[in-house]
Amino acid sequence: MAMIICDQGELAMSVNLQEIVKDMKDRIDFSGAVFVKGKDKELLLNQNFGYANRSEQIENNSSTRFGIASGCKLFTAIAICQLVEKGEISFDSKLSACINHNFKHFDDEVTIHHLLTHTSGIPDYFDEELMDDFEELWIQTPMYRMRTLKDFLPLFQDLPMKSKVGERFHYNNAGYILLGLVVEQATQSNFDDYIQKNIFQQAAMTHAGFFELDALPANTAQGYIDFDDGTWKTNIYSLPAKGGSDGGAFVTVHDMERLWDALLSYSLLNEKVTKLLLTPHVQENQEDYYGYGLWIKKRNDAVLKYHIMGYDPGVSFHSAYYPDVFINVVVCSNKSKGAFAIMSGIEEQLIKTKTL
Repeated sequence: MAMIICDQGELAMSVNLQEIVKDMKDRIDFSGAVFVKGKDKELLLNQNFGYANRSEQIENNSSTRFGIASGCKLFTAIAICQLVEKGEISFDSKLSACINHNFKHFDDEVTIHHLLTHTSGIPDYFDEELMDDFEELWIQTPMYRMRTLKDFLPLFQDLPMKSKVGERFHYNNAGYILLGLVVEQATQSNFDDYIQKNIFQQAAMTHAGFFELDALPANTAQGYIDFDDGTWKTNIYSLPAKGGSDGGAFVTVHDMERLWDALLSYSLLNEKVTKLLLTPHVQENQEDYYGYGLWIKKRNDAVLKYHIMGYDPGVSFHSAYYPDVFINVVVCSNKSKGAFAIMSGIEEQLIKTKTL
């Protein structure tokens, strides 16, 4: 494991983080990759644990691709913001003006801004207030047929509104499916092709992509679901065959590091639109807000971190950027749990050492 350390303080922090992550890994049987970069791009932590393929005992490494579930809503938000920057649409554009589709029960006042901030009130195909098992979706709808954004429409297009437009924050996967369809109609290209060219390539995310679960490329981690009796299975029958604009991309920890760098250096969007993406547009609770495609946590009325997360069967993911101290953290796991615990342990150590 390579370490680039500039002084004794950084060295001590690196050693402490290694010890904390190793201890937590042993306690929760973590499988995945953990990356922490400090100020001036000092590498503080780059560790890998567990197997990308348990049957063949192929170990995870720093170039292993991991699924990130809803973590890729940020990619969708960036794509929409790029279209706004080019004048193709606006945040106030009505959904009905952006998609050639009739949603007979949807309120005509739903805008791009509402969809980005989960305040549209439209129904969700996986409503986390009503369901807690993602696999339930595929009892009636074969997951192997879910390979395009339009494949998701029958799951929610004929349902009534969940709430009034703009009434409240309600995390909504279907809203991001619709945003992906907006990208497709505006660009006349497949969503994943657009993201590959205009985000992944622009940010030098050389290993990132939207891959089909039954045709994964080399060095991509299988997702694992563990049971209390010690048995396990892969998640190939638990998720859509191919992810889309609401979740399901694959990245390495270094890909995510580069995404944060590109976003915050205005390489993907201009400064004005980037700041709009990073603006706390809606409040979920006392400290947590939502911007466009990412969460924002405040402390003493100042931004503590911008962060994204994703959880699916066989997938757990967290990544954060702490603007005051320029620290970037990425935690990818090919198990259903683990990323949150590792992320929390790292953050607690940063607070304990008064880094944050």
